[in-house]
Amino acid sequence: MKKIAAIFVLIAELFLLNPSPATAQILTTPIKVLIVYDAPSPDQYEKLGFAYAIMLRNLVGHFNSAVDLVPIQNYTAGKVESYQATFYLGSYYNNPIPAAFLNDVNATQKTVVWFKYNLWQFAWNTAYNFNTRYGFSFVGLQGLNAPPSSSNPTPGFFDTVSYKGKSMVKYYAYDAASNSVNADPDVGITQVIDTTKAQALVTITNSKTSAQAPYIIRSGNFWYFADMPLSYIGPRDRYLVLCDILHDILGDNPVSHKALVRLEDVDALVNFGTMKTLSDYLFSKRIPFSIATIPHYMDPLGVYNGGVPEEVPLSQAGTLKTSLNYALARGGKILMHGYTHQYDAMRNKNTGVSADDFEFWNAVANTPVAEDAVTSGIIPLFSPWALGRLQAGLAEFKNNGYAKPFAWETPHYQASPLSTKAVPLAFNTTYQRAVYYTSDTPNFTATVGKDFSVGQFFPYVIKQDYYGQWIVPENLGNIEYNISAIDPFSNVVYTWQDLCLNAQYATVVRDGFASFFFHPFWLESSLAPLVTTGFSDFKSLIQCITSLGYTWTDASTLAHP
Repeated sequence: MKKIAAIFVLIAELFLLNPSPATAQILTTPIKVLIVYDAPSPDQYEKLGFAYAIMLRNLVGHFNSAVDLVPIQNYTAGKVESYQATFYLGSYYNNPIPAAFLNDVNATQKTVVWFKYNLWQFAWNTAYNFNTRYGFSFVGLQGLNAPPSSSNPTPGFFDTVSYKGKSMVKYYAYDAASNSVNADPDVGITQVIDTTKAQALVTITNSKTSAQAPYIIRSGNFWYFADMPLSYIGPRDRYLVLCDILHDILGDNPVSHKALVRLEDVDALVNFGTMKTLSDYLFSKRIPFSIATIPHYMDPLGVYNGGVPEEVPLSQAGTLKTSLNYALARGGKILMHGYTHQYDAMRNKNTGVSADDFEFWNAVANTPVAEDAVTSGIIPLFSPWALGRLQAGLAEFKNNGYAKPFAWETPHYQASPLSTKAVPLAFNTTYQRAVYYTSDTPNFTATVGKDFSVGQFFPYVIKQDYYGQWIVPENLGNIEYNISAIDPFSNVVYTWQDLCLNAQYATVVRDGFASFFFHPFWLESSLAPLVTTGFSDFKSLIQCITSLGYTWTDASTLAHP
């Protein structure tokens, strides 16, 4: 049994302009956006702010925008006036803010959005008369209610953001063995003192004490977020609040909720019966769907072939082609999910078999693959090796009579920076989540100035991300069952009810999607008695998403025009 990819839990490693809807729709010139971030040097967290800046830059890529990223220490006087909106990501406690930036924020009529730390350097400086001008005060920081311990592992903090009828609880995990916490509990406490100037748009609650405070506060052109909503993100997290509020900051969009379904890891070993069942059901419901296809099957160690290496190109994959042709006739659309969806003749890091392993990332060493290595002394713009694999996969589809897949999906959603930069050279659209890095040649082992990687999902289409990709979103996850009794790599449980709940939360984003994927092999009889409800769970999820008012959509119509 092939490994089943665990649910891609998106937690960051480690812990303006406001036009009317009509105006927003007719904007043809990109909105100019400046993102400034903390980059203390030398420090082990020097690049963490950059990671957050990349994530925010990706979200801003949903809009018609042109974005610049600048470390706060490199800010120059007057710069905010060249942009319609400036975002400052305060990720590092007490990082010095240049006077030039504070002076410009105080003087500008342009939109400024401030996140989390260091507002006190502005609000408590008497030169700026902050309270009188903005109508609210900065009180101070609040973190954990008490130090955690084995006897009191969850002391509580301001952890619940209330938005559009949903309670979004911030991530928290306590490790008793090391007496350490994985969380981002600090929030900036503010207080409205003049309601004619400032409004608390969203509130946050301390679930232990029931105390409340503003989470997002606005005073004219100035916005303040009490924490960093890009840390520890998840499908029911306050990250979705940021995704939605960006419409109010950068330009409104009409409410529109679309749903997408994708059949995953379809390769030479696919079971035609399961593909027929799923294709027939979706066709009967008039639901368009996508097929994430792996064109070239590899089992270099013979893990699933009695110890004998096996390789099946698309030209020899009769069952796969039959399954694709059947699905295409019933509304399916092909996207390319890797070339082989595995790397070399090694376990990377499971079996070495297609659909089990990473293809464009060395998961064993947690580094880029060797083929990305710089040998000329000049850092390349992209990985020629990766581009070659993309082109080889496209050639297999073409040579077997298939149209070019409408999109690309990276195996396990992770590739090296240089491999990812090769994707836009072969595909104008991707359909996925993604991992982003603070360097093209990341070094995670350094103690000072180390790199960070962050995984990110999107609730809507991203027109251009940090790597230049147009992204059709997948934001709900996938149904998973624990079958570790026959496959030790498959021990995650994620139910259709979990995905249904994710879809409910996604409705808070005014143009949020409900997009998920499903592995056809969950219908195979060989999994009984461990899994017997695969098809019924799939149908239940479809029915749930439909009942929430989403419109089922052909993902190919969302591709880059």
